[in-house]
Amino acid sequence: MTTALNQGPIIGLTGGIGSGKSSVARMFGELGIQWVDADDVARAIVRPGETALAEIIAHFGESIVTAQGELDRAALRERIFAAPEERQWLERCTHSRIRERIVQHLAAMTSPYRLLVSPLLFESGQDSLVSRTLVVDVSQDVQLVRTLSRDGVSEAQVRAILAAQLPRETRLAKADDVIDNNGNQASLREQVVVMDVRYRSLAASNASFQELPDV
Repeated sequence: MTTALNQGPIIGLTGGIGSGKSSVARMFGELGIQWVDADDVARAIVRPGETALAEIIAHFGESIVTAQGELDRAALRERIFAAPEERQWLERCTHSRIRERIVQHLAAMTSPYRLLVSPLLFESGQDSLVSRTLVVDVSQDVQLVRTLSRDGVSEAQVRAILAAQLPRETRLAKADDVIDNNGNQASLREQVVVMDVRYRSLAASNASFQELPDV
């Protein structure tokens, strides 16, 4: 498939679990910026009737679907984080489908620049779709507390997810820009506004943005 992503720059917004990516995306949205969330796309491609769900059931068995025929994400999460090879299989099954849907969403957007929100931006190779990368950074202690209070999962599961994600230091080294979300909402919003001004200026002048490839 060849789809031109030439309507404007794309910013890759990423961060570890519990870092506040969704909050940051919503704040950009309040400023008129459109975004696609890779997690939303990942959920969409495994809905009942989707080919990916059929393949996942064939591989893992009926125990990872609910009585309503929907993917039991908690059961699947336990399986893949207990066995790295199963997580790798799932990534091979889903990543190309997720990427294709993401490209379709991005191509339909019209804001001065667009956001691709993805926890696995670097790990999945989705950073090849973007012009710049913006990392939302928090300490691991903050990640742990926020995820435990939000998702209702065990500490062991959260730590397994953290271990499977890119190390914080590596993520920061790959970032073009960083937002610090260890503080309060007011501080976070101020940083988003600053980034929005910067990205609008860069988009208008077409400076510091690499030419986007066809995919």
